[in-house]
Amino acid sequence: MNYTAEMEKAMHGAHHMGYAEYSRRLESRLEVEQKRQQDFEQSRKMIAQVDRQLHR
Repeated sequence: MNYTAEMEKAMHGAHHMGYAEYSRRLESRLEVEQKRQQDFEQSRKMIAQVDRQLHR
């Protein structure tokens, strides 16, 4: 995969590490993926709550 400067900047902004560290360290990868999963679940809950409010 070609990793662009924009992708590197986004990685630093969101996870405070570069792609090189992410790909090199399993611990870092696991932390990032856990945070992504938590963000995803939180978003799903928020969407479900908004849907319930809209369909009363």
